Amino acid sequence: MTKLTDQTTPAPAQPKKSRRFAGKRTPVSIGGIGILVVLMVAVSAFFLNELPLVGAGARYSAEFTEAAGLKKGNEVRVAGIKVGEVDDVALDGERVKVTFRANNTWIGDRSEASIQIKTVLGQKYLAVTPLGDKLADPDTPIPLERTVSPYDVIEAFSDASTQLTDDPNTGEAGIDSEQLAQAFDALGDSLSGTAGNFGPTLEGLSRLSETIASRDSEVKRLLKATKSTTGILANRNEEFARLIAGAGQLLEELNNRQQSISKLLATTTSLSTSLTGLVRDNEQQIGPALDALAEVNQLLQRQNQNIRDTIKYMAPFYRMYTNVLGNGRWLESVVTNILPPALPQQNTTRPPNKTANQNNGGTEAG
Repeated sequence: MTKLTDQTTPAPAQPKKSRRFAGKRTPVSIGGIGILVVLMVAVSAFFLNELPLVGAGARYSAEFTEAAGLKKGNEVRVAGIKVGEVDDVALDGERVKVTFRANNTWIGDRSEASIQIKTVLGQKYLAVTPLGDKLADPDTPIPLERTVSPYDVIEAFSDASTQLTDDPNTGEAGIDSEQLAQAFDALGDSLSGTAGNFGPTLEGLSRLSETIASRDSEVKRLLKATKSTTGILANRNEEFARLIAGAGQLLEELNNRQQSISKLLATTTSLSTSLTGLVRDNEQQIGPALDALAEVNQLLQRQNQNIRDTIKYMAPFYRMYTNVLGNGRWLESVVTNILPPALPQQNTTRPPNKTANQNNGGTEAG
C-alpha cells in the first residue's frame, strides 16, 4: 500500500517595509511641496536686502529740515561712489528722518550728510562724508547741525510760476503785469540815453575775447602746468601733513620756550629790583669799601710790576751762576786785567814742564 505525502509549495517571502519610506508619495504632494518652495524663494527675493549676510550693509539715519525731493531707492554716495540706497524718508515731528544703508563703508560718529542734485531733471542722491574717530551708532541719527538740504530749482520755478499767475483755488492775485510793463518801459527810457556807451563796451569785450582766443595755447599750457602742479601737491599730501604736524609741534615748543623766557625775564627784573634796593640801602658802606678795593688793586698792580722786573733782572745772574758751577764740583771764573798793563811781555824759550802720565803698571803711558 502506497502512502501519499502531501507536498505543498512554500509561499514567497514578503519584502520588509522601510519605516522611513513607509508610504508611497503621490505626485500631488510632490507638486505642492515644489510650488511652496518656489513661492518661498520668490518672496525672499523681495526681502533680500533685509538679510544680515547678503544685505546692503548697516542701516543709519539722518535728520533734515526738508526732504528736498529725496525718495526711497535713491543712491547713497561716499566721495562720489555709490555705497547703498535710501530705505525710507519719513516725517519725524518737525524734521524729516532719512533712513539709508551703507555697504562696506566706514561711517564715523561725526559724519555729515547732504542731499545733492544728481541730474538736471531733479533726481537726488544722499551724500555722506564720513568723519570722526569712532564708528557711528546706527540708533543715533545724524543731527540737523551736520546735515544740509539744498534748494530745489524745479520747486523754485514752480514757486515763481505760482507768484506770476493768479491762484484759482484761493483767488489770490499774482504779479500785476501792467505795473511790470510800466517798470520795463521806465528801465528802457533810462537806458536809452546811454546807448552810445554800449558800443565801446561791446568793442572792448570783443577785443578781450580775441585776446583770450589768441592766447589759447598759452592758457592750455598754463592749465596743463597747473594740473601737473596739482598732481605733485596731491602726491606730496602725506609730506604736507607731516610738515603741518611738525610745524604744530615747533610752535608748541616755541610757545613753551617763550613762556620760559618770560619767566626768566620776570625773575631777572625782580632780582635787579632787589639788587637796586640793596645798593641804595648800603650805599654809604659800599662807597668806601669800593674806594679801598680800588687802592688795593692799584697796590697789587705795582707789586706785580716789581715781581716782573725782579724775574727779568735775575735772568743774567742765573745764567752767570750756571756757567760758574755747571761743569763740576769747582768754580770756573775768568779774572781779566789782574796785571798792570805797563809790564813788558816775557819772552822765553824754555819748554814747559812735562808730567809723565803713568798707568796702573807703573810704566809711562804713550
